[in-house]
Amino acid sequence: MPKAAEQITAPIDERLDLASWIRARVLARTVPEHARRFWFCFGGLTFATAMLQALSGIVLAFYYEPTPERAYASIFYISNFVKYGWFIRSVHVWGSRLMVAFIVIHMLRVYVTASYKHPRELNWVAGVFLFIITMAFGLTGSLLPWDQKAYWGTTGAIAFIEKTPVVGERMAYFIVGGGSIGASALSRFYSAHIMLLPAVLAAVLFAHFWMVRKQGISGPL
Repeated sequence: MPKAAEQITAPIDERLDLASWIRARVLARTVPEHARRFWFCFGGLTFATAMLQALSGIVLAFYYEPTPERAYASIFYISNFVKYGWFIRSVHVWGSRLMVAFIVIHMLRVYVTASYKHPRELNWVAGVFLFIITMAFGLTGSLLPWDQKAYWGTTGAIAFIEKTPVVGERMAYFIVGGGSIGASALSRFYSAHIMLLPAVLAAVLFAHFWMVRKQGISGPL
């Protein structure tokens, strides 16, 4: 560790003894041989992509304006006038697609290797919730550019939700905040995208990782 960094961390470690805790809880644990295979990496890749989404999303939130009058203009400003804004937005857009792909592959691997069976049933349930949250991120984020593609894509998704038996219409009305997609829908989607969903994701991720560390990584068939 560089001397300057050591001067900063040494007083903190002296009081909290973080170094020994990290060695015991993280560095001292051995990754099983079977978990070093390619197909066992997609859970970690999903998490890494989620962190990348969080960082790029924070930067975008500094410039985005969640109103029907300014949403599209703010996206245009980010893409064309903010330094490296086009790159940050591209990272966020493509990161969302990669996150969906990674989590699907991860869940398929868990299913094929029967890693969802006893005693890991609750971990599988947490994974299903993480998949639903990821899809919700995609739905709420897709409306934020507020262009024709965003509007009609969201309209199609809401129409699909309306077809849910018994609760479909009420659910769609609650999500949109009215009978049609407008300012209320944009506000709700933005609030869910940057506040509600990240909070729920963090809680479920904590439970998911805790169970993985507690139960270990299931082996191949």
